[in-house]
Amino acid sequence: MNRKKFIQAAGVGLGLGVSIMPGVVFGNTKSENNKNNIDLYPKIIKDSEGEVLNVIGDIQTHKLVGSDTNDQITEWVDNVEPGVGIPPHIHTNEDEIFRVIKGQVEIMVNGETVVLEAGDTAFAPRNLPHSWKVVGTEKAKMITSAFPAGIEKMFEELAELPPGPPDFEKVSKICGNHGISFVK
Repeated sequence: MNRKKFIQAAGVGLGLGVSIMPGVVFGNTKSENNKNNIDLYPKIIKDSEGEVLNVIGDIQTHKLVGSDTNDQITEWVDNVEPGVGIPPHIHTNEDEIFRVIKGQVEIMVNGETVVLEAGDTAFAPRNLPHSWKVVGTEKAKMITSAFPAGIEKMFEELAELPPGPPDFEKVSKICGNHGISFVK
């Protein structure tokens, strides 16, 4: 079926607020996969929008958080200066995906280190050590997703720490309370 016939068959353009295809209805409906029976609503976030947090030098703009996604995923944009990074650590609660948009980010996952450039992606499953650091001379922009959601609560706590060099003991305690530990 060509694109035009598909769109006509799907009901797009009918002005009804829903599109109908055999066996599928799109619109504001409750998802059968929504285990907590909570209505999920679409959310469109422009590049300049979101909650900005300074998490120990990692400038994060949170785009989606658990309350937006029924705790399925959290997504933020990192805007980070060269030399800034996160030392090796392990998550026990969530997996992460890192997508570099601009700059170069050296990432280590489970002992393998590679430099990611614009367009590159890395997956760091929970329970495996990983770290990242902006390398080169250019500020990096990276989209990070964590699933399930919840890590945003830790970032909010870390962002409340006073400016200046971080107190590693306090940082470790906050991270530990959220299932994250640093490794050597």
